[in-house]
Amino acid sequence: MGWRGRALQEPDHASSLKVIHEQSFPHTKPQHSQKGCEVIRRLQSAGQSVLLRIENGFNLFFGQALNPLYHLGAITFFLFWVALASGIYLYVFFDTGVNEAYESVEALTHGQWYLGGIIRSLHRYAADGMVITMLVHMARYFVLNRYRSFRWFSWVTGVFLLWLTYASGINGYMLPWDRLSQFVATTTAEWLDWFPVFAGSLARNFAFEGSVNDRLFSLLSFLHIGIPLGLLIVMWVHTQRVPRARTSPPREIALMLGATLLVLAALKPAVSQGKADLAVAVAQVGLDWFYLPLYPLIYNWSAGVLWALAFGATLLLLLVPWMPPQRRRGSLREFQISFRPGNLSAVARAGETLLEAGLRRGIALPYDCRNGGCGVCKATLVHGSVDYGVYQKSALSDAERRSGKLLLCCACAQSNLDVELEEEREWQASVGHMSRLAPDVMLLQLKLHGSTPLEFRAGQYINIVLDGGETRSFSFATAPGKSELIELHVRLIPGGRFTTHVFTQMKEGDRLRFRGPFGAFAVQEESHRPIIFVAGATGFAPVKSMLEQAFERDVRRPMVLYWGVRSRKDLYMAELPERWEREHPNFSFVPVLSDPKPEDHWTGRTGLVHQAIIEDFPTLQGYELYACGSLQMVRSAHPEFIAHGLAEEACFSDAFTYSPRVVPE
Repeated sequence: MGWRGRALQEPDHASSLKVIHEQSFPHTKPQHSQKGCEVIRRLQSAGQSVLLRIENGFNLFFGQALNPLYHLGAITFFLFWVALASGIYLYVFFDTGVNEAYESVEALTHGQWYLGGIIRSLHRYAADGMVITMLVHMARYFVLNRYRSFRWFSWVTGVFLLWLTYASGINGYMLPWDRLSQFVATTTAEWLDWFPVFAGSLARNFAFEGSVNDRLFSLLSFLHIGIPLGLLIVMWVHTQRVPRARTSPPREIALMLGATLLVLAALKPAVSQGKADLAVAVAQVGLDWFYLPLYPLIYNWSAGVLWALAFGATLLLLLVPWMPPQRRRGSLREFQISFRPGNLSAVARAGETLLEAGLRRGIALPYDCRNGGCGVCKATLVHGSVDYGVYQKSALSDAERRSGKLLLCCACAQSNLDVELEEEREWQASVGHMSRLAPDVMLLQLKLHGSTPLEFRAGQYINIVLDGGETRSFSFATAPGKSELIELHVRLIPGGRFTTHVFTQMKEGDRLRFRGPFGAFAVQEESHRPIIFVAGATGFAPVKSMLEQAFERDVRRPMVLYWGVRSRKDLYMAELPERWEREHPNFSFVPVLSDPKPEDHWTGRTGLVHQAIIEDFPTLQGYELYACGSLQMVRSAHPEFIAHGLAEEACFSDAFTYSPRVVPE
């Protein structure tokens, strides 16, 4: 859980940037084959040049946010679900008998061409698309050199995914029992018969008409269910070591892919190639070159040579992360990364991007494409050295790089680092409205000067600039785009310079300056886990912003808000979450008072807010938690939440500090 210690209203000037020390093995130069390394470097350099040109063309056509090359993994998942859904429909009408298989597929294709025929074609082209995206995905990671060290697991599971995909597709081509099915089945049997364990027994099953029976089709159908299920499991395992891996492409890409598959299905429908007849050898057949590229070679080369080719290529792919071999101590090198503002820290492994290191630590860093194409994750290198990686010049220009800028999604640490996240512009505003929400909480609404709208994310904050350059931080209290006025909740801090001014001297029409927006405390929209919000005092403000946005977007994930305060008067907007609870069945509200007064007549929950959560959720496994409140609250709650099963990467917080000292005017 990476908390951001910030001065939400009055800063604690005694706090300073944390000093970090390197915790890594002494640097040792990797010893490996110079010749092999040079060959790989040349391949990767050439591949990177080609890749950047292709990506740039796609960016011009699709835009960075919708570039398919930035979403290959998610697109593969989407194509899998299309193939699975269409396969289920086809299976409902498919007969597994040797005499019925062909007729049932023909009835699907021609008898209900408007649905069955289209779905059969969708099934075929979605499966072909999976092969394409998986191969391009692997090639991309190879040329970007993102397959070594800790990434070996993702690479190796990717190789197994490729094998399972081919096995599922080849098995699927046997089911319609047309001439292509006959060719694939007999050729596969002959190829497998090379192994002594079979000793030619498999090919005899296809030697003459009548040798194939219904049990074979039951087995083939069982395999065509079991292999995709195994594929799905390995796909899930494959994504587990990728921080915040996206398994769903943007909606626009999904719609474009769906439309493309439908167009292909209409223009070139998948059809059978005549009923299988074992009495006649298949002399000519149309092949799917995505799944069956080796099959013509089976009759020109020996089975042993082809098996050597297949297993040799697989072994080579499996060993690629360790070729040429590198000394292990160098691959275990780690670096401490400090992100500011906020004094957030993470540990980056050798070859790990700063974005991956931060996300793995649970820090909600800004990002979009994750591939150096959009520039959303741009930051400034204050101290240390990095490998800048491969990226588009449109995302990071040479001038920006010379000025110290880098892209978090591409840069890898080569030493301990101090990184400053992007500062935003300064704005002029005036006080549009003020009203007391509680004796010590003021609703402050600011009206921007100028015509440029302020764009922000729910959960972010601004820094109000005081005379002398000091700043005070406040979170947005409304959803983006809900109002032209910026809503802040200001709590009176005894002796606080700015808050005292708000409560004693500020009036509507007063002018002020602020910078922002800042922060990456935001709901992870790609997740589907139920959410627990924890607010302490005016920590309700950013939570209010996030909840309002969730309701506007019709988020259906279960959500619960725990709001911890001292006494009843501190629940300054309790009627709002109470109304949300009535209007939204997926939302519930639990106020918790730590020190209720007798006049409160309180009958609800009491004690510390994080203890109330633990009482209600003995296990937090599978949940996502967002906490905003004092640094003390966050620090005390964090180990309790982790001890009760909350994953580090599912815990997000925005912690603030107050300075109670009197500041002379």
